[in-house]
Amino acid sequence: MRVLVGMSGGVDSSMAALLLKEQGYEVIGATMSHWGKGGIFDELEKKISANRQKNSTHCACLSPNEEEDIEETKKIAEKLGIEFHVIDCSKDYEEIVINYFKSEYMEGRTPNPCICCNRYIKFGVFPELARKAGIQFDKFATGHYAKISFENNRYILKRGINHKKDQSYFLYGLSQEQLASTLLPLGDYTKDEIREIARKNGFEVAEKPDSQDFYNGDYNDILNTKPKKGNIVDIKGNVLGTHQGFWNFTIGQRKGIGIAAAAPLYVIELKKDTNEVVAAYKEDSLNKGLIASNVSFSAIDKLEAPINCQVKIRSSQEPKPAVIKPNDEGNVEVIFSELQSPIATGQSAVFYDNDVVLGGGIIEKVF
Repeated sequence: MRVLVGMSGGVDSSMAALLLKEQGYEVIGATMSHWGKGGIFDELEKKISANRQKNSTHCACLSPNEEEDIEETKKIAEKLGIEFHVIDCSKDYEEIVINYFKSEYMEGRTPNPCICCNRYIKFGVFPELARKAGIQFDKFATGHYAKISFENNRYILKRGINHKKDQSYFLYGLSQEQLASTLLPLGDYTKDEIREIARKNGFEVAEKPDSQDFYNGDYNDILNTKPKKGNIVDIKGNVLGTHQGFWNFTIGQRKGIGIAAAAPLYVIELKKDTNEVVAAYKEDSLNKGLIASNVSFSAIDKLEAPINCQVKIRSSQEPKPAVIKPNDEGNVEVIFSELQSPIATGQSAVFYDNDVVLGGGIIEKVF
């Protein structure tokens, strides 16, 4: 069986290729190029160079250092003894991921570009363009820490055994077709075990730091929006201070608000129409539930009645006990057993039955 492995030059995808080769697969390596020429890419490179941020973006997904990363990945493929290809996805990446990122921020929401990229680019456009380029393969594989199984005539996405590194949250949007054609060889390993495998096999990438973010520079580089003075207000509308644009804040933010108060303030709402940032003390910032839209399910066909499960509202947290139920608009209402720290619209709520990913959706409203 021929397997195309999406390789980034990091230890995870490199060892995914090695493990699959050791298991007897015919492995092909490919890197997704998404730093294009002209337009926003040239503007970003100018800003990064002007701010001397080029080195700091080396571990980011969106980075002008891509050519260096590709060369490093090519050397890893040579060491593995596998063929290697570069697939240009920059046009689709700009149209789908970057434009989504900009649009969500300017709506006062908090986007998750990694989830968008996985669903539409990494597991969609990327393998599709590889096939169009004449690369023949039976399965697609990545270095994500998650697992896929086939149960009750459905492909099921599950958490990896290392919950601290589990990446199922970022993959909940994959369709049955995508899950059926995907291999995730790292799901039964910890990060330390993967690094040790790399060391034992003489790969320098064993010590390479993890990728840190979608973009490590100033998000204003991407938004390309001029400062606009607005007010920071409390929940009653009283003015606490000023800011230079609501898009410079995120829901749940505590540090860097710039307001002296008797206790820490948290950002709980961003009002794009009035350019206001609403801040509150912790006791007034907590949420009981949310409404998720654009919901997709993998372990079940659809949600027909309320069920008890666990829900994850940000990638870094453990899933929290909740009840999920369908509403009349075709969305899913989530009610948590305990109050949660400020929940950001635009992020994803992912539903779990222990280690099984039931599905997930985009957080549309909070209450």
